Amino acid sequence: MSTRFPRLAAALMALILAGPAAAVQFNVAEIQRHGAWQSMILSLGEERLYRALEGDNYADAHFSVNVSQGACEAPWLELRVDLGEHQPESQVVNLVPADLRVDEQTIHSGQAEFRTERGDSGFYIRFDLPEQPLLLDEMRRGEILRLRMMRGPDDPWFMIFALDGAGEAMDRMAQACRP
Repeated sequence: MSTRFPRLAAALMALILAGPAAAVQFNVAEIQRHGAWQSMILSLGEERLYRALEGDNYADAHFSVNVSQGACEAPWLELRVDLGEHQPESQVVNLVPADLRVDEQTIHSGQAEFRTERGDSGFYIRFDLPEQPLLLDEMRRGEILRLRMMRGPDDPWFMIFALDGAGEAMDRMAQACRP
């Protein structure tokens, strides 16, 4: 049992970190820990994604910074929440206002696109922020990332993520993406 548990845990972690499971299954490699964050390479054939991820604060959610091969200077921010059941279709569920803030720094206001992926048990939120480069810079130096998404007029959803190791994870992600 002691030799099977680490392999099973690694396999389960790879499924969680790889993204949409049934539609597209990426292989996860070179996972490295950086405090509360991790960096990794995801691949599918010749396609490569590079990810810096915080998955320690919630058992069913993780926040990530991602870049793709050929677009290393265009990171995107994504939150994945496990719904516990596979979704029947891929669809954009909602587009809502969102605010992200590192410590007591700038409040970054933008939009959050809520979507599902067919065959995946996750609910994905991709952020569109006008000042994203500044937010990423603040994340490198900060302690806590706070999120607020307005699901309705009087229905805010709050989450927090630790930033210990975020800078190192994002640096490794960016370095791995460069040819």
